[in-house]
Amino acid sequence: MSSPWERGPEPDGWTPTALRPLIRFVQVLARWMGPHLALVLILVIGGGFAIAFTAVSGEIYESVVEKDGLSALDEPALKAAVALRSPGLNTAVTVFTNVGGPIGMPILAGAAAVVLSLKRKSVAPLLLMIVAAAGSLLMTLGGKQAIGRLRPPMEFAIPPFEYSPSFPSGHTLNATVLAGVFAYLLILRQRHKRTRVLTVIVAVLFVVAMGLSRVYLGHHWLTDVIVAWTLGVAWLAVVVSVHRLVITFLGRRRTRGDP
Repeated sequence: MSSPWERGPEPDGWTPTALRPLIRFVQVLARWMGPHLALVLILVIGGGFAIAFTAVSGEIYESVVEKDGLSALDEPALKAAVALRSPGLNTAVTVFTNVGGPIGMPILAGAAAVVLSLKRKSVAPLLLMIVAAAGSLLMTLGGKQAIGRLRPPMEFAIPPFEYSPSFPSGHTLNATVLAGVFAYLLILRQRHKRTRVLTVIVAVLFVVAMGLSRVYLGHHWLTDVIVAWTLGVAWLAVVVSVHRLVITFLGRRRTRGDP
């Protein structure tokens, strides 16, 4: 079995030269505890920053609400969603949003990670997906407990109803992170720019549609979705950056002929 962080074919110019201090930090950690434990430690540190960012986002949200800023879009967005509804569309959107739910999304992401791991004979895809999902779950639970925002009035929601706190949207946050990691793993092995661009477009469309489906169904306010997008992108950036640091370090070791 090859190293779990083997790079394989990947796009040119992806070596994070701007992150040289972090690369040196990874080198020290990897020599001390091995690359796998170093990765886990850095992800834990990154997860701490992500959770802190969740709390900060909650504070920003509170200030926004007080000043009638971005939250002023919530009620108009909900009214626009209600105006678009029809029985057939309601059913279709409900089926789609279930894909990003606490059952559907982990199953799809886990299956995709297992397939990629078996195909590449590497545990990296599965490990990255697990870590990404864990961080996303922590941010979702942390945000909901910290803010405790009520969902839109039930008379505007399409069943099945949900009763957990509204902020942030867990469906949107998880979809952003897991779809982003999956797209990243695909791009690593795609040789053509057109294919990479198509992969990114499909992932973005899926994430945007998942977030808007939550507003359409009346299960979340628009600001719940917007913050979930920003938190998801922030955690995705942590996961991808750490992976880039590790494979860059290991790639340099191979180049030097180090064991």
